[in-house]
Amino acid sequence: MRVAVVGVQGDVEEHVIAAKKALKNLKVDGEVVATRKAGVVSKSDAVIIPGGESTTISRLIFSDSIADEIVQIANEGKPVMGTCAGLILLSKYGDEQVAKTNTKLLGLMDIWIKRNAFGRQRESFQVKLNVKGIGEYDAVFIRAPAIVKVKENVDVLATFEDYIVAARQNNVLALAFHPELTDDTRIHEYFLRMSIR
Repeated sequence: MRVAVVGVQGDVEEHVIAAKKALKNLKVDGEVVATRKAGVVSKSDAVIIPGGESTTISRLIFSDSIADEIVQIANEGKPVMGTCAGLILLSKYGDEQVAKTNTKLLGLMDIWIKRNAFGRQRESFQVKLNVKGIGEYDAVFIRAPAIVKVKENVDVLATFEDYIVAARQNNVLALAFHPELTDDTRIHEYFLRMSIR
């Protein structure tokens, strides 16, 4: 099994380490590769879009045709996970900040998002969430976005305050928080199990 981590910006190495640990815990042979080049995602069994700055990530993946490859593997039914900025990019419906910055979205999930829903960088925090299919989970939020609305085909996995912070639509998983910044690999394991049919 090959897992690609889109390596243009953000917590790339942390996702690589977490995904490797998750593969080991699941006793699945595989490799995890960080990539900034076209041609790698399309040959992978799963892809992770890390956090970072969504406008920058969007510009880089669309200019290098990595965006097309992410859409292609999602359409093939392979799992795609976006965390923090990655959640923004997975959505079909952005907010006024997305419009103002001309951030192109991948449009893979029927969700409406709000950038910086919990404030700026200094308002980062950690909180216990009840995540459907996983249980109690310590989630790290850093200048996080949130989902404000979903269509009925989207499965809500976790909420915090008035926001949806984890959701799944078929083979696409979106998280407002950073699972790669904890030692708990259950989210990465949940994601990888989505590809083990």
